[in-house]
Amino acid sequence: MPTTVGRRADRLAPVRRATRGIDRRTVVRTGIVAAVAYAAWLAIGAFGRPYNFFDMKIYHGAVVWWASGHELYEFIAPTTTLGFTYPPFAALAMLPMAGLPIEVAGWINAAGSIAALAVVLAALLRPIVDRLGWPLWFTVAIATPMATAIEPVRETLGYGQVNLLLFALIMADLVGLRWRSRRGTHGRDTDGPFLRLFYSGSWAGVGIGLATAVKLTPALFIAYLLITRQWRVAATAVGTTIGVTLGSFALVGTESRAYFGGVLWQTERVGAADMTPNQSLAGLLARLYDSIETPGLLWLAFSVLILAVGLSRAANARADGDELTAFTLVGLTANVISPISWSHHLVWVIPAIVVLADAAVRRREASRGLSLRTGQPAFGGPPGVNGLRPPIWYPTLTGLRHGVAALGLYLLFLISPIWPYEHKLPEVSHYQNGLFGALMENSLALALIVLVAALPWRPGAEPAFYADRPARATSGRR
Repeated sequence: MPTTVGRRADRLAPVRRATRGIDRRTVVRTGIVAAVAYAAWLAIGAFGRPYNFFDMKIYHGAVVWWASGHELYEFIAPTTTLGFTYPPFAALAMLPMAGLPIEVAGWINAAGSIAALAVVLAALLRPIVDRLGWPLWFTVAIATPMATAIEPVRETLGYGQVNLLLFALIMADLVGLRWRSRRGTHGRDTDGPFLRLFYSGSWAGVGIGLATAVKLTPALFIAYLLITRQWRVAATAVGTTIGVTLGSFALVGTESRAYFGGVLWQTERVGAADMTPNQSLAGLLARLYDSIETPGLLWLAFSVLILAVGLSRAANARADGDELTAFTLVGLTANVISPISWSHHLVWVIPAIVVLADAAVRRREASRGLSLRTGQPAFGGPPGVNGLRPPIWYPTLTGLRHGVAALGLYLLFLISPIWPYEHKLPEVSHYQNGLFGALMENSLALALIVLVAALPWRPGAEPAFYADRPARATSGRR
C-alpha cells in the first residue's frame, strides 16, 4: 500500500509543480469569467433573435457582384429590395471578402468585432480599475461578454454589421487625445520614431475621419471638435475623410459619382422610417403618428433642439475634464437625430453604462471622504478620525440613483422590449397593444433621448486637454 501511494504521489508531482505558481484567486476569477460568458450566451438565446448574417450577405453579394464586372450600386440582394448603401471607400475595404465564403466572412467579422469591443472596453475601464485597484484583465473579461449580450452588440454580430469596428475607430481618437494631453508620456527614450509618434497622440482625428468616410453619421464628432476648438484634431479628421474620399474617386470614379450623385439621397433604400428597429427620433415620431413617414417639420424642430442640447452638454463635460462622457453624448446625439438608427447602431449605450456605474462609485467614495482620483482618504486620515467626518451622513445611499440607472439601462438593452411589440404598417397599427405597447416599441429611443438630456459627467475624471489648456476649475461649482 505505501508503494501505491508513493507512485500516485510521483504521478501528481508534475501537476503540483505546474500549478504551484497559479494563484487560487486567479482560478476563482477564471471560473467567474466562464460563468459570465455562459450567462451571456444564454441571454443572447433568450432575448436575441435568429441571426444568419443577413446584412453581411448583402455586403458579400454586392462586392462579389462588383468584382465580377457589374455596377456596385445596381446590386439587389435576392428575395429582397435591398442593395449596397455605403460609400465606395467602404466597398473597397470590403472587397477582399469577395474571395471568401459568406459564412467565413461573417465569422471573421464577428471575431474582429469582439476583439475591437474588448480593446475599447480596456480603454474605457483602464482609468477606473487603476483607481479602484482591480485587475484590468479580469474586469475586461467580464465586461466583454456582458456587453456582447445587449441588443446593439448581438445584433451587430448576428447581422454581420460593422458598428463595433467604427466604434473602435472613434474611441481610438479618445485614447489619442489622452496621450496627446500627456505629450506622449507612454513612450520611452529607447522607442523608435514610429512608437514615439504613436504614443504622442498626434494622429488623433484619423479614426473619426475614417469612420466618417465609411458612414456619414460620425461627422457629428467633427462638429464637436470644432465647437470645443480642437482645431488640429478636427483638421486631421476632415483631412482624413477628404483624402480617402478623393482616393476613392481616383480608384473607382464611376461608383463614387453614382453614390454621391444619387444613392446617398435615396433614403428609401434602407427601409421605412416607422420600422420598429429604427430607434431614432424620426422612427419614434413616425410610430407615434402611426405613419410610414416621419412628420418632417416636427422632426427637424426636435432634432435641432436635441442637437443643441447634446453638443452643449458634451462641450461642458469636456470643459469639466470628462472627455469620455463628451464623446458618449455626441455618439448618443448622432443616434437620436439620424433619420435611421437601427437598434444595432446604438453601441454608444456601452460607454453610457460605464459612465453611470463609475459616477455611482465615485459619489460613494466621495461620501466616505475618499479622493475621487486615488480612492484614498481625502481628509488626511481615515474618515471619522481626528474629528473629521464624511460630508454625507448616509453614504450607503449615495450614488444609488446612478447605480440604479446603470443597471436599468443595461437590463433595458439586454431584454430589448421592442420586439414583442413589433408592428408593421399598414397591416398592423403601432397602437395595436395600447399605450403600454407603444411605449415598449419606442423604449430604446426614449432611453437615448433621456441620456442626451441627463447623462451625468464626472468632473476631473478623464481630462484630455492640451498642455496649454488646463481644465476648468470646478471646485467652487460642484
